[in-house]
Amino acid sequence: MSDSEEPLAVWCAGKDWCPITSTATLVGKKWHPVVVHRLIQGGPMGFNELKDDVDGISSKVLSDSLEDLEEKGLVNREIVSEKPVRVEYSLTERGASLESLIEEMRAWGAEHLTAAEEKEGAFS
Repeated sequence: MSDSEEPLAVWCAGKDWCPITSTATLVGKKWHPVVVHRLIQGGPMGFNELKDDVDGISSKVLSDSLEDLEEKGLVNREIVSEKPVRVEYSLTERGASLESLIEEMRAWGAEHLTAAEEKEGAFS
């Protein structure tokens, strides 16, 4: 963590602060890990490129997710051109530090999950 990045204050249930619950609160939102993963894999991306790369996400949900990730200091938003307006999203140092966690999530899913058929469970 760079000197300029203060630790995030994240709410945690219970008497004692819990880093696991706090981390889950931060990255556990439905699309957040996917967006971070795509930025890890593909590097900086424009909004439409990112939307095309994240299957099933609406423009509104992607916009809200990026705004939240930016607010949490995980994603940078940079205007790269004024006319037409082009914005590029990239991971901050803090966001990039999630790579091992996101990779472990991917690996666990690849080992223990399979695509669900209709309403059947997806655990193997």
